[in-house]
Amino acid sequence: MNLDIYLSIFTLLFISLGVNVLALKFRIPYTVLLVIAGSFLVPLSQIEFFSFITSFQLTPELLFFVFLPVLIFESAYNIKVRNIKDNKIAISLLAVVGLLISTVFIGYVGYWGFQWLGFQIPLLVTLLFGAIISATDPVAVLALFKEIGAPHRLTLIFEGESLFNDGTAFAIFIVLLDVIAHGFHGYPTVLQGFITFSTMIVGGTLFGLFMGGLFSKLIARVKGHENLEITLTLLVAHFTFLLSEVISKHWIINGHNIHISSIIATLISSMVLGNYGRFKMSTGVEEYMNKFWGYFAFVSNSLVFLLMGLLFTSLTISLDIAWLPILMIILVVVIARAISIYLSIGIHNQFQSEEKIPLNWQHLMAWGSLRGSLALIMVLLIPDNMTLPDWPYDFSIKEFIIAITIGSIYFTLLVKANTIGRMVRWLKIDALLAYEKLSYHKSKALIYMDIMKKSKELMDSQQISAEQHQKFTAYYQRKYKKNYAHFETLNMDSTHVVVNMLRIYTLGIQIKELKTLFRYDEVSESIYKKNLNILETQTEKVEQDSDKLKSLNAYLTNWAGTIDKRFRKLFFLPEKKVDGRELYLYYQTQHILISKVLEVMDQLKNSHLIEIFNDTKAISNVTQMYQGLLKVTEQKMQEEIESNQDMLDYLNEQSAIYLLQAVQTDTLNELQSSEIISKKLQLILDKELNNW
Repeated sequence: MNLDIYLSIFTLLFISLGVNVLALKFRIPYTVLLVIAGSFLVPLSQIEFFSFITSFQLTPELLFFVFLPVLIFESAYNIKVRNIKDNKIAISLLAVVGLLISTVFIGYVGYWGFQWLGFQIPLLVTLLFGAIISATDPVAVLALFKEIGAPHRLTLIFEGESLFNDGTAFAIFIVLLDVIAHGFHGYPTVLQGFITFSTMIVGGTLFGLFMGGLFSKLIARVKGHENLEITLTLLVAHFTFLLSEVISKHWIINGHNIHISSIIATLISSMVLGNYGRFKMSTGVEEYMNKFWGYFAFVSNSLVFLLMGLLFTSLTISLDIAWLPILMIILVVVIARAISIYLSIGIHNQFQSEEKIPLNWQHLMAWGSLRGSLALIMVLLIPDNMTLPDWPYDFSIKEFIIAITIGSIYFTLLVKANTIGRMVRWLKIDALLAYEKLSYHKSKALIYMDIMKKSKELMDSQQISAEQHQKFTAYYQRKYKKNYAHFETLNMDSTHVVVNMLRIYTLGIQIKELKTLFRYDEVSESIYKKNLNILETQTEKVEQDSDKLKSLNAYLTNWAGTIDKRFRKLFFLPEKKVDGRELYLYYQTQHILISKVLEVMDQLKNSHLIEIFNDTKAISNVTQMYQGLLKVTEQKMQEEIESNQDMLDYLNEQSAIYLLQAVQTDTLNELQSSEIISKKLQLILDKELNNW
């Protein structure tokens, strides 16, 4: 039997591999093809040779304790707190207010709809289904968004809503399960439900902050031991999730269990690790993390969506009975989503502190909400024996909710997911920005120029004939001229656009250089984070053609520093003094990055990229801007030295120590790579020399 389970797992993974290949070939979301493939597993398993395929089945425990933490961590790890902060009102309204609106609408309208169809479905059951189906799944939507190049902010709002409404939906789900189990007793039940909901959200947030901070510190302690670092990242998701469940089960006050949301706790701890802990990892581990967790998420999603199709085709409830309720509830869910979006965003757009969300984005958000893993997980967590006094049917409440839930998921995957691309194009959400239009034409021109140069090189080396070279050159020369003819029809201030393109290019150079400095320990973690924050913020502003940063000090404090400042103010503690040495090193890092940009700008006229940046006025403007920034940084560095005369000697000594250690390491590596000394001797010498 165990052999059949293992064979089933690896066969399902092999099937998911084939499905993913087909999805890439036909440009269809792979989750869509997975559920279709899963639907054929039952008839396939009827063949004796393939009978083992259904041996591995989804259980509530497997989904909840193994797959769900992986999916939460993988999504939350790369979410930037800065971006969440910039859109906190929109995400909060969608994840809490919007989800509550959707749950209540589906509950009451679904109840009346079932009554109209002749089905006596209790209101508590439809409300429970409303909580389950209102949680959105970002997997397929975000994959499409990346492919079509949807606006960064829209993608972020979609992802933020999907992550945070998971916790809200699960909290409502737990409250409703408790009401069904113990009955509704008026005001006391409402009060208890509100307390449970609040403690789950607040308790989950606080516990997630604690666990994320704890594991970040642990990773810092074992930095350099890559296997330990990776193991700790694997533990933070599952350990946070499991401990939250243990606390919820055993923390009792005045006879009441105090629940904390394991989903919210895991989400917050993953975000802390992604925004704070990642800077404490070894460079190799930090770069490997996305691939590592991306693979685990791929396996989890593949198994969940494949087995979802298997679960639907093996339901005991007859489709003759279920198909009409499923169609009706699908319509109700679609309307509920639209109402929740337009109301929530309508409220959001009244706030002046955040940029308004345009109507075409709202249309896409209303239609583009897919359902998936969490909805299936919640429905399987319903007790098999759950019932109500007025439940009149032979099939159980759980079987009924499974049928309408998977039917709704199928609709979103088979219909919505396959129409989102067309919806984006119809709403013109994928329209290129000014700098993107210019980049498009100039990049094509550069490619054609490089191809023609390569053709000449091939002719000169006698790899092609002169006639073939002329043929290729004529062909690409025509494409080159046609491209520029299209470019000339664009009505834009080309110098302004080229300036923005250059700024994005130079900001990318600075980010790359900064990461190199951090990789080789030439800058501290705090300086790296502050500089990275300012560069990423500026890049986003330039991409949206917003105002550039007014000074080097703009966005100087990161999110952790902001929290620390507010904490000190709340408890009347003195403000943390700025370390003069660290401030000097911050400006010194800025000086290095700006100098690198000026070096690249000086070499630009001799680079093939001049085909793209062939606007002398734009190049001059950007060069002057960086020359001005360079003077400011030099002035700031000098001011810090004058205010602390001993600092320069200290910094020079530290720099010398670093350079001497670098020479030591490079010499050892050269000796070992040349096989003059063995790996064993290298380790012995490295340990001995680093103890001086």
